[in-house]
Amino acid sequence: MSSFDDTVTPLHETSNSIGSGFLNRRRVLTVALGGAAATVALPVPAWAANDKRPGSHQAPKLTSDDRKVIAQISSRRALEHLVALSEGIGPRIGGTESERRAANYIAAHFDKLGYDTTLQPFTVADKFTGQLSSPAGLPTDLNWQTGASAHAALNTSVTGSVVDVRAGAASDYPADVRGKIVLVDYVAARREQVVATAVAAGAAGVILMAADAAPPRLAGTFSPTLPGSANNPVPIPVLAVAQSQKNRLRALLAAGPLTLTAATTAHRNLTSNNVLAERVGRSGKNGPIVMISAHYDTVIGAPGANDDGSGTALCMELGRVLKAIPTNATIRFGLWGSEEQGLIGSRYYVRQMPQAERDRILAVYQNDMVATSWDPATRYWLLSFDGQDNRATSEVTASARRLGYEPQISPVTQRGSSDHQSFQEVGIASANFSWRGEESPALLEPPYHTPEDTIAKNISLERLQVSMELIGTAAYATARA
Repeated sequence: MSSFDDTVTPLHETSNSIGSGFLNRRRVLTVALGGAAATVALPVPAWAANDKRPGSHQAPKLTSDDRKVIAQISSRRALEHLVALSEGIGPRIGGTESERRAANYIAAHFDKLGYDTTLQPFTVADKFTGQLSSPAGLPTDLNWQTGASAHAALNTSVTGSVVDVRAGAASDYPADVRGKIVLVDYVAARREQVVATAVAAGAAGVILMAADAAPPRLAGTFSPTLPGSANNPVPIPVLAVAQSQKNRLRALLAAGPLTLTAATTAHRNLTSNNVLAERVGRSGKNGPIVMISAHYDTVIGAPGANDDGSGTALCMELGRVLKAIPTNATIRFGLWGSEEQGLIGSRYYVRQMPQAERDRILAVYQNDMVATSWDPATRYWLLSFDGQDNRATSEVTASARRLGYEPQISPVTQRGSSDHQSFQEVGIASANFSWRGEESPALLEPPYHTPEDTIAKNISLERLQVSMELIGTAAYATARA
């Protein structure tokens, strides 16, 4: 989910009904990715079609059409895609090689299912990333990708012992830091001054330590700007780490000497891609369209298990489920690139679409952060950019009623910040669907946009299963008539 106009709200006490139900199921699923060492163990949904779902108000009252979809949904299969994206590929930065690998993986899946699949390319801005490693190894439960300054040394790597100079004033430095990598607290107003002090002291590299976010949120990584050095780049690499990486680095250093390798990369002349896959319905190639969508890119440093590997996995699994169920409307899946930079992929897609094509779209079901395991995220939010009900929100409300979830879904609530906004800006019925805190859609889980957005720390397969049932039945109801 893009944060370009997000606000952060303090954590409040919330109902825990759905969270408690999810945590009570203990059957464990382990998935290995291609024989690799990484495995994921999560509670697996174990309900039958007629069972009352965790956190739901009552037992479902499913139609025969609902059962066609629900009987085939497999969170096991969805998890395999999530492992491939967030663990196998990791951070998927718009336009970089990692995002391209993810696009190819998604496209291959839909190709195999027999969809008409295309990649829609568009240009995006340069990116600047860092990577930390250590000869002794770093903890593997965190991703160690960082941001890097475009106004410092790029496409380089330095190795040195680590010194923590905290605030970074000259008096905070030990007698000799020549050839060493310094950790410095990040304060925006002082960033150029502290970097200049490190350079003057002979440091080999600078790691800026993100300021703590307001609880319960954690600060993510970033690519620091050094405007005064734009025409005269700093001669050493300058990286910036997230709050969780900062805390871990300081704990490692407190336990004994620490040596790091800090590498920076400039990613230039970038092309991002939307992945589009469709199956033409009985009404033919000029008939109505129902879209199911998500974004597959991430912010720097985040494996993006929930944001938005979860929505991507939902689309990929529903692609399998819906491939052979006859519908009147065309089913089209849209996996958007570069959402995190400001909805770039979906806006590009909408701009390229002739009005006649726009008019064919009945509804767009955008799925962004649909599987967090954070206990307070007990409400399933129906988010509309204009705050008004439309075909997408009304169909999901109807599905929630049949599944027994109506009290747990929000009223239609005004909010952008995801790809549904791109469609609603041009009058296409669309909404974003997401698990968040009960009191406000701004109550996002602590791992949001951080290296801790991992399957182990931030995914509930049961919430993912419920999301797939809600969207799958709603989209089918829209498309079948």
